[in-house]
Amino acid sequence: MTTPPRPEGYDPRAFEPFAVTVDLAVLTVRAGRLHVLLVQRGQEPYAGAWALPGGFVLPRESAGTAARRELAEETGLPDAVVAGLHLEQLRTYTEPDRDPRMRVVSVAYTALVPDLPEPRGGGDAAEARWLPYDEVPPLAFDHDVILADARRRVGAKLEYTCLATAFCPPEFTLGELREVYETVWGVPLDRPNFRRKVLTTPGFVEPVEGPPRLTGGRGKPAALYRAGGATALHPPLLRPEGRSA
Repeated sequence: MTTPPRPEGYDPRAFEPFAVTVDLAVLTVRAGRLHVLLVQRGQEPYAGAWALPGGFVLPRESAGTAARRELAEETGLPDAVVAGLHLEQLRTYTEPDRDPRMRVVSVAYTALVPDLPEPRGGGDAAEARWLPYDEVPPLAFDHDVILADARRRVGAKLEYTCLATAFCPPEFTLGELREVYETVWGVPLDRPNFRRKVLTTPGFVEPVEGPPRLTGGRGKPAALYRAGGATALHPPLLRPEGRSA
């Protein structure tokens, strides 16, 4: 798209400049616990503190492009992995003093991923690591707020969308899918009711042809499924009353 000429008499210097950044709350389920991908800052401000991956949006890129670029640079995750992530815009954070360097507006995203290999620090991140959500230390900037907002958003969306499959590998058992709900919501679910809900919702999951998978338990091997084509749950799969993520 061609950029139109600047209107005559318009002076951009009449407005105080500010920067735009992106921040990413990347969540996964590991060993039955919710984990978040964090980076340790290698420079000021907050050098040595843990933070969400992210950085400044360059002049000629969109926020979405910047989010994937920064995630790849700061965590060492392969470009192909980053390109395939389910990335969803969370909200925009605009408090005037959220960054000590200057006025900075941040566009935050959530990314829901299956269990991935350990990341490695890169760019201006000294280290990158998966940490259990309930063991996250105080974060730099306002990243504690962003992370809490992401957790609430994901917990709510699991009720009325098929988003839970984004936490699973390409082929998964119903037990692994149920573990996503139990981990994010923090409450056990009734197995027969969960199975019935999933299998009677058109397009939620699709069976995978071939032998079932041995799950390591004492029961019989479990059938494998993949994500179906549906995006919404009708009716929703509501978490037990009185419990919230």
